[in-house]
Amino acid sequence: MADQEQADVRLSLARLRQEHEDYDAAINAMITVGCDALRIQRMKKKKLSIKDKITALEDQIIPDIIA
Repeated sequence: MADQEQADVRLSLARLRQEHEDYDAAINAMITVGCDALRIQRMKKKKLSIKDKITALEDQIIPDIIA
């Protein structure tokens, strides 16, 4: 992977991690306030989707090592 590509992936990864943390904070606030369970469930689903994207990007950066 070229240096520029790797830098772009790392930047995207940092943005997604921040977004994941933001969703976590929002979900916790919604739970504290007593928001609708369906809205909380949807937020958790979006958070999980972001986590999947993070995992995919991490897999691009870290090569698989076959032992």
